[in-house]
Amino acid sequence: MILRQGEILFRQGDEGRLYRLNKGLLKVIRLQSDGSPLLFNLLSEGELFPHHSLLSPQPCYGTAIAMTDSDVTILPAKDWYNELEQYPEKYREVALSLQNTLRGIQQRVGFLTAPTAERIPLLRNWLHQRFSEASIEQLLTQEEIGQLLGLTRETVNRWLRKERNTM
Repeated sequence: MILRQGEILFRQGDEGRLYRLNKGLLKVIRLQSDGSPLLFNLLSEGELFPHHSLLSPQPCYGTAIAMTDSDVTILPAKDWYNELEQYPEKYREVALSLQNTLRGIQQRVGFLTAPTAERIPLLRNWLHQRFSEASIEQLLTQEEIGQLLGLTRETVNRWLRKERNTM
């Protein structure tokens, strides 16, 4: 399945399907109680998701949106769970996928404790390793960068401007 930039793959609360991202980049946002969106995850090539449903079905925690044109394989949940039952070695694939996801999340959490001046370069490098075709400014709004890094949009704006002026 091909998603174009900005298209929604699934919405918060949906159930029933699992996915593998073959190419591209997705963001996952969660609507907060006041209706405002909070970017809390980025999905890159090779990931199986929604992560919390890989072993048992659960409603989607957020809404997945293509940040770039993306190629996604739909994995029907019934078939997925049946295969887990029939082929216990498939649990290893799930464990390795979750391990890689956890490592990526740990890296991004580490950005939150880095000095402010290092946060944007760390995220820029992390994104470039996963998707080198576009810059951080092309992929994310300043608000979204701030949400991922624990910074205000104004602080992100100031640091991006400072980066441009030192180039």
